[in-house]
Amino acid sequence: MAPAVAWLLFVQLVLGPTLVMNVRLETAIKNFRDLHIDFPKVNYPVGFQGYCNGLMAYVRGREGSWYCPKTHYVIHAPWKAIERSCKQCESFCENYNEYCTVTLEAFPLTICSLSPKQPPTSCRYNGTLTNQRIYLLCSQKYDAKPIGIIGLY
Repeated sequence: MAPAVAWLLFVQLVLGPTLVMNVRLETAIKNFRDLHIDFPKVNYPVGFQGYCNGLMAYVRGREGSWYCPKTHYVIHAPWKAIERSCKQCESFCENYNEYCTVTLEAFPLTICSLSPKQPPTSCRYNGTLTNQRIYLLCSQKYDAKPIGIIGLY
C-alpha cells in the first residue's frame, strides 16, 4: 500500500503542474484555431448584416462575454500554413510573456472593427478584407503552434 501512495503523491506533485500546463496550452491552441481561422471562408446569411457581425456573434458566444471587442482578426488560410510560422520562433515578447514571430508570407484576412458611435448593447462591426503578414504569439520556442495574434505587420 505504501508504494502506491508514494507513487500517487509523486504523480500529483511532479506531473500535476505539467498536466495542467498542457491542458491550458491545448486550450489556447484550440481557441486560436476556432476564433481566428476561417478557411474556407464562411458566408453568413443576410440576417447577420455582414460577415463580421455573424462572426463576432460566434466569438462572443464562445468567450461567454457580452463585451464587444474593438478589433478581431480572422485568417483565411489553412491551419498548416499558419502553423509553419511558429516552427522556429526565436523571439521572446516580454509584454506577452510568450514567444512571438512575424509570418514570412502575407495571409488573406478580415479585420473586424467595432463600428463607432453605437449603443453599448449593440455590437455592430465593419469588415476589411486585406492581405498582410501577421504578428503571432507562439506556444514555445521550437516546434510551436500559434496561440494568439498581436497585430499586423
